[in-house]
Amino acid sequence: MLLLSATVLTDAYCQGVNGRDTLSVDSVVLRGVTVTGKSKVQRLREGALAVNAIDVRSMVSSISSLSTLVDRTAGVKIREEGGVGSDFDLSINGMSGNSVRYFIDGVPLDTKGSGVTLANLPVNLIDHVEIYKGVVPTWLSSDALGGAVNIVTNRKKVNYLDASYGIGSFHTHRGDLSGQYVLKNGLTIRPTVGINYSKNDYMMRGVEVWDEESRKYVETDRRRFHDDYFSALAQMEVGVTDKRWADEFFVSASYNKVEKEIQTAQIQTKVVGEAERKSDAWSISANYQKHGFLLDALSARLSVSHTWDHAVTADTAFRKYNWNGEFIRSSRNEINGRGRTLRHYKRPLTIVRADFNYTLGARHLLNLNYALNRTGNNRWDEVDNTFEPANDVLAKHIIGLAYNQLLFGERISNTFFIKDYINHLSIEQTDIPTVTGSREVMGSNTSNNLGGGVAVRYQPIEPFAVKASYEHSVRLPLARELLGNGTTVYANVTLKPEKSDNINLGFFGTLKDKDHTFSYEVNGFLRYVDNYIQPQVSEKEGMMQYVNVPAVHIKGIEGELRYDWQKRLQVIGNITWQDARDRQKLKTDGKPSVTFNNHVPNRPWFYASAEARYQFRHLLSKHDRLQLGIDYQWVHWFFLSWEGYGTLDTKARIPEKNILGANITYSWHRERYNISLDCQNLFDQTVYDNYKLQKPGRSWFLKFRLLLQ
Repeated sequence: MLLLSATVLTDAYCQGVNGRDTLSVDSVVLRGVTVTGKSKVQRLREGALAVNAIDVRSMVSSISSLSTLVDRTAGVKIREEGGVGSDFDLSINGMSGNSVRYFIDGVPLDTKGSGVTLANLPVNLIDHVEIYKGVVPTWLSSDALGGAVNIVTNRKKVNYLDASYGIGSFHTHRGDLSGQYVLKNGLTIRPTVGINYSKNDYMMRGVEVWDEESRKYVETDRRRFHDDYFSALAQMEVGVTDKRWADEFFVSASYNKVEKEIQTAQIQTKVVGEAERKSDAWSISANYQKHGFLLDALSARLSVSHTWDHAVTADTAFRKYNWNGEFIRSSRNEINGRGRTLRHYKRPLTIVRADFNYTLGARHLLNLNYALNRTGNNRWDEVDNTFEPANDVLAKHIIGLAYNQLLFGERISNTFFIKDYINHLSIEQTDIPTVTGSREVMGSNTSNNLGGGVAVRYQPIEPFAVKASYEHSVRLPLARELLGNGTTVYANVTLKPEKSDNINLGFFGTLKDKDHTFSYEVNGFLRYVDNYIQPQVSEKEGMMQYVNVPAVHIKGIEGELRYDWQKRLQVIGNITWQDARDRQKLKTDGKPSVTFNNHVPNRPWFYASAEARYQFRHLLSKHDRLQLGIDYQWVHWFFLSWEGYGTLDTKARIPEKNILGANITYSWHRERYNISLDCQNLFDQTVYDNYKLQKPGRSWFLKFRLLLQ
């Protein structure tokens, strides 16, 4: 049989057109000639940028949330602060937190509401995930510094209904539904619903409680008692495709609701028993796409959205709880030890995006994009009479221009780009000025920063290619960092934008024959960051605040191996080492800095993961499938705070993590019916994560999925 490549346009063109212009990935057999094309996921991995691409569609039946899947990819680590619905931190190549931006179909995920995350987004909706490391393509119109996660939804042009329900440990329930119905006149309707609930009443091991008999604190096990979580997302998209005036035009409306009880502050020795936070978010948006927009060689993608996001934090109980669930009366609130608060935050979000692509022949493309991101911060308190209401505004304008080219029979792919970042900040708040710095930056101010970079890929032979990329990037602080979150995060309105020079160098390739496919990839990276934004925890109050670290250097290397046998057996393994250190020798007063050359705290620096899946086919019927899977994660211990503070032998550490998971999935009737059982932390290890907060022990999740199409 003759094997011909069907990839006419490679990664440079695909990235330039929002990653949406792809070719068929199916094989077509015709008169003894087999024509195959690489999948979108494979082409992304082989592109000039450092990027992980995860095929979610093939694993929807066996996963409970997207975050568990993302956490197993090379160079990426998710650290959660508890169970279902807890805050989490995602790091990419040593850059984490808000340095990483999240998108859905190229639009910021924030448009769905601040309560929508990787953990509660309906997985039935997702086709694949793109994780960009260090260098972010211009078409995302982002000021991401460490990378970006773009969630690409299913856009099959068929009628379908995809529904699932799962039940798990700690009173966890999850229901997802997505679908599409195309009317005869071409009108397309796409509903989406996702609901999550958990009591998170898992056992906390080794916590301190007072023992009356011995008259001292002793370590014991106690169950969490105030950590209920509920989230709901409902969305309706209505529009048309393949019209003379539009390739795609959709109007959508969504609603997101989150209710979360708060069990601890940023440290688990501070137990909370009454405080809670709630949020509601309404959103409307319109998206338009057209090839041949005004000119034959010009394509356009335009979008506009507005989100009404309202969060309330209730901390009105003057009580002090312990892990027995008991309390004593207090003269202070639970979270930060101050007065009673019933604080409201309204953060309306308006996003306008315009993306244009102009093709110059078959091998050259220009991309021009613009994005406006405006966030308000209208806040007030119902019970705290000393709190002064304020209405702050954070607005960002980002303009990008890129040129993509293919040379020498597509062996070389180049991308050159520049970005302009314009930041406008208007501050009214004045509370706790010694902590928040609000008196230093009151009023309006505007700043402007330039960035840019280049990405190159060269493939001399099919099983080997090399790629390199560089970007001078700027990240403007987010509302959460500047203005706090109303519960456990103080505002810091004096934060400066992060700036970084990001360098990636790697090689990759794929070897295959009739039955076996072996892929490999190795990447090295450097990050030289100025004004690195780092969360800092006060153990006295249990509160957190984002601060600038003047200079941080990050270097590292990661590798991943993939093996496939007859599409039955898949084995994936990856390992990451990274070294992030404070490089400020002197403090502002001219004295030596005690943290100079220290590892950045609360950041894992050495970790690995592996997974294997095997499929049995036609066991009980002609079109059934049984899949067995196992996964393993290891994380080396790391310091909770700066190494230079205190004595080394008493310094707090996040312990080493070794956890094993297993799952089994059975599908029948051409995958119309699917049932799966997943076990996380199979050997019930005591695991600590972000800020040394304890995660659940062994947990089970049973899921049933129905797919009609």
